[in-house]
Amino acid sequence: MTNNQQTQINYTGPFITMVFLFFIVGFLTVVNQQFQSPLQSALLSNVGGIQNTLAVMVTFAWFLSYPLTGGIGARLVNKHGYKNTMVRALMVVAAGCAIFEASVLLQKYSDGAAIAFGESSIPYAYFLFLIGAYVVGAGVTIMQVVINPYLIACNVKGTSDVQRQNIGGASNSIGTTLAPFFVGGIIFGGVAAADIKLDSLIVPFLAFIVVILAVAFLITKLQLPNIANTTAEGGEKLERSIWSFRHLVLGVVAIFIYVGVEVCVGANLVMHANSDASWIELAATMGSLYWGGMLVGRLIGSALSKVPARTQLIVTSVAAGLLVIGGMLTDCLWLLVAVGLFHSVMWPSTFALAIKGLGKYTSAGSGALMIGVLGGGVLPLLQGMIADATGSWAATWIIVILGEAYLLYYALLGSRIRKQDMIAE
Repeated sequence: MTNNQQTQINYTGPFITMVFLFFIVGFLTVVNQQFQSPLQSALLSNVGGIQNTLAVMVTFAWFLSYPLTGGIGARLVNKHGYKNTMVRALMVVAAGCAIFEASVLLQKYSDGAAIAFGESSIPYAYFLFLIGAYVVGAGVTIMQVVINPYLIACNVKGTSDVQRQNIGGASNSIGTTLAPFFVGGIIFGGVAAADIKLDSLIVPFLAFIVVILAVAFLITKLQLPNIANTTAEGGEKLERSIWSFRHLVLGVVAIFIYVGVEVCVGANLVMHANSDASWIELAATMGSLYWGGMLVGRLIGSALSKVPARTQLIVTSVAAGLLVIGGMLTDCLWLLVAVGLFHSVMWPSTFALAIKGLGKYTSAGSGALMIGVLGGGVLPLLQGMIADATGSWAATWIIVILGEAYLLYYALLGSRIRKQDMIAE
């Protein structure tokens, strides 16, 4: 496909499709996290002092899929194209939901058969549930390998690349916002966590499978054209290693840092507030407002068609860093809450800068960037370890400040494309 033919394609329909799929990604990600508490009461009631650790492993299994599956997604895009890869990704998600369903049925019909682990008793169904979390996470990872570069590269009239990413991000945030209400109010019907039974998951998981397969079927019927010069088409072998592109490698680090500091503030701000008597009653509200700020910021970002990605990342990293410094110096946690507004547009701007100019290496670069998502599991854990070692959360926010400093460096210098990294279109 020539560049002239490429510009004649109307990408409005495919763009709307990707925005909707980004909603599914956000929705499923938070639904998976929301299963932690129900699992503690329904599946992990006899595991003793490691209940919290085993419950958090569900989220860890999800994050682990990103570095292990991103490269597979990139190879699928190069071999089968964006549309067929998306269908395959949705099939993987459906398979993961089927494993969830099998886990629930195993627990129900095996009378809670378990393996002895010291003084604890861990149900076999738990391990199957972990596998399900990894598989669904793998499917979602492959979906993002398709969605992110497609949103950037598809030329919709009147929009910029980072603006399209922000629109997708806003859709993703709507999914993450609705998911907790869906799990608590619809799946579990407002039942207290201590009273939740796994039987209540049988119908919802079956419904998830049906819906995901229906979406996959609809995708096969939609026009979702490949985008020229973003993949190695026809099995073409790439001459260079994707890791030879300096701005991409530094971009993987930037994604790792960004996702890490985003979750540090989003999750550990609540922990900090709960540990301080003067803030404890506001802890839950602060967490909600932080994530709400992410949604508002992305909605604002979706209207910014003229502001380059580099400028957005410079402004937001400086603003976020100053807010965290202010929060540390004044012990005012409301300043940390406000960071969400600026974290909101960092993902699209960083992603756009990292894959800019990669040409046929774009899909492989997108897959490589998925490795960085692991930062969401690593940096918050490191922050928690420092809090335990020092007995306070106050000093731990230096991790976020250093992270914002790196993101500023990436915006100013690290994202610059070297001459030897420029790909002829």
